[in-house]
Amino acid sequence: MVTTTVPTSFPMRLIGALALDPPIYEEVEADAGATAQAFLVVLLSSLSAGIGAFGWGNASLRGILTISAISLVSWATWALITFQIGTKLMPEAETRADVGELLRTIGFSAAPGMLRIFGAVPGATIPAFAITAIWMLAAMVVAVRQALDYKSTARAVAVCGLGWALAIAIAALLGLAFGPTVS
Repeated sequence: MVTTTVPTSFPMRLIGALALDPPIYEEVEADAGATAQAFLVVLLSSLSAGIGAFGWGNASLRGILTISAISLVSWATWALITFQIGTKLMPEAETRADVGELLRTIGFSAAPGMLRIFGAVPGATIPAFAITAIWMLAAMVVAVRQALDYKSTARAVAVCGLGWALAIAIAALLGLAFGPTVS
C-alpha cells in the first residue's frame, strides 16, 4: 500500500520552525516547493529587523530599508558560509545536501527573526534583537543538522557558530560602512 502525506501548511511550518521541531526541518528540506516559503521567511525576518530598528532611532524609510538590506545580506552570507563549512570543511560520511535543501531549512530557521519587529517598542530593542539572535542560532543548528544529515549536534553547533561569527563580523562591517549614524 502506498501512502502519501500532505505537506504541512505554511503557518504550521513557521510554528514548527519556531519550536525547533526536527521533522518540520526534514519536511522543508525534502519539499522543493517550499523554496518560495523559505525565501518569504527570510524577507519577513529582514523586514522585521528594519522595523525593529526603530527602537535605535532609525525612524525613517531609509533606515528601515538599510537595516533590512543589511539583515538580508547577513543572512545570505551566513547561509553561504554555513554551506561551505558544513559540506566542505566539516562533513560527516552521511552528509549529502544540495544548496536548495540547505537554503530551505536555513530559510525557515530565520523564523524567530520575525519577532525582531518588537524591537520598535521603546526599551525592547536590545532584548528583542538579542533573544531572536540566539533563537535563530538554535534554529540554524537544528536546520543544519537535519539538512546535512549530521548525527552529531556538536558538529552542527560548530558549523553554525563559526558561520554565525563570520556573518556577524561581515554585518558589522556593512553596518559601519553603509548604516545610518547613531547620535
